Order: sequence, then structure tokens, then C-alpha cells
Amino acid sequence: MSTTEASLPETKAAVLCEALPYIRRFSGRVIVVKYGGNAHPEAQSDAEALALFAEDIVLLRSIGILPVVVHGGGPQIGALMARLGKVPEFRDGLRVTDADTLDIARMVLVGKVNRDIVGAINTHGPLAVGMSGEDAGLITAGPRDPALGYVGDVLAVDPSIVIRLVKEGLVPVIATIGSDAKGQAYNINADTVAGAVAEALGAEKLVFLTDVDGIRSDPADEKTRLSSVTPSEIDDLVAVGVISTGMIPKAAACAHAVRHGVASAHVLDGRVAHAVLLELFTPEGVGTMVAEP
Repeated sequence: MSTTEASLPETKAAVLCEALPYIRRFSGRVIVVKYGGNAHPEAQSDAEALALFAEDIVLLRSIGILPVVVHGGGPQIGALMARLGKVPEFRDGLRVTDADTLDIARMVLVGKVNRDIVGAINTHGPLAVGMSGEDAGLITAGPRDPALGYVGDVLAVDPSIVIRLVKEGLVPVIATIGSDAKGQAYNINADTVAGAVAEALGAEKLVFLTDVDGIRSDPADEKTRLSSVTPSEIDDLVAVGVISTGMIPKAAACAHAVRHGVASAHVLDGRVAHAVLLELFTPEGVGTMVAEP
């Protein structure tokens, strides 16, 4: 037996011991994880990514941590629109959502992506429950801009249904469709929803899985990833244009959540195997943590 083979069990034991303080600290706490459309297997052509993500979620629940999953599905919505011959229109980076596009978004988010995530988790046991913000009045939404159609903003979150599910030992998986008082549905940015849900639940952590390794001081240079930043530093990075485009809603949601009771927020690369576990249970982490100093 080689030295490497002989040391492998000891290495695994050391890793478990290193994780123990974090497991104790976070046991019984809610962690909201936003699973991005860009980390979905259809976007990566790698179904293993979803299976690994599901393993992370099941492991968190098995050790007493209370995960809540919020997911997007922009790439999948775009793909179905293309298959149906519908040309998307964007204004300031937001998809103009008419009635037909809203129907497509609901089909993809609630009927496809949500079911994929629930199914992947439930291969390990009857744990996950799929839902959308329309269920039990979870997310009250309103129009962001009439010119955008049925693109919504979060007006209020009633976390009662999520709290009930979590108390029963289940893992809520939330698609980001909300509705107004009259029942009109709206498609809402998933980063915004994740932050609002984390705030409403008083979550310990808010975790964004995306297709970059975190927040960088130079977006083009992966060596400049910031291991930790404060909400004020997030504001400064946005103001000078270092944080831009699709990272803005994630960073803004992180800063807002931390300022409103969430202990810390994290941005990390969901394409890295077991990224959630590496971020939560190792001292160095693999992404960027946003927290007050």
C-alpha cells in the first residue's frame, strides 16, 4: 500500500474534523441557496452538476441545517422561446414579458426547472417540495415597469408556508413567480427573490451559485477574487463599475440581506463540485463572502 493510499482515511477524517465547528454553528439555522440558471445542467450540458448540488442540499439537511432553495431559469426560458419561434426583446438587460412570454416562463420555471431540482433531491429520500411564489401567498409582486410587461418586483414575502415545511423536515424549492392581490402572475428576478426570502426567514446565510468564482476587483482577472467584502464596499464597487451587468442584482441582494439581518451572503461558482460545502465548511471558502465588518 502506498503512502498516499495509507493517508487517505486520515485525510478524510481531518476534513470532517475541520467541518465540525461549522456544522455545530449552523445546525438548526436556515440557509437560502439560489441555484442559478447558468449552473443548471441544460446550460452546462452536464447533468452531474445538478446531482452534485442535490447531494450538497441533502447533506446539509441530514446534519441539521435547514436549506431553502430558490432557483431561476433564464437560459431555459430563452431556449424554449427559440424553439417556439418567439424572438425575445430586452430593455436594460430585462426580458420584456408579454402574456405569452409569461406563460412560457411559468411552464419552464414551475413545470421544468423546479421539477428537475425537486427530483434530483428526492432521489435521496422524500425531502424536497416544489412551489412558486404564487403558492400560499408567499410572494406578493407588482409590476416593475409597464414597458416591461409582466416583469415584477417583490412587494412582500409571507414566509409562513416555507417555515411550516422546514419545521416538518422538508426542503422547499421555490420558483420565482409571484402574484399580486388580484392573482396576476409576474416573473421576478431570482436573485432579488432569494434575498427577499432570506431576509423574511432571518436566514443565517444567503448563497448565490453562479458561473463565476465570486466578486472580483478586476472582473477580467480571476486572480483578483475578493474573499470577503462589506455591504459598503459592494456599493463602492457598483458605483465605479467594477460590479456590473448580471453581477449587480446578486451583489445588491447580498448587501441588502446583510443589512437586514442575514448574517452573511456568499457568491460562488456553482460549476465547482460541492461548492456549497466547500464554502460553508472550510476556513478559506471558494467564493466571496459579504458580511458586516
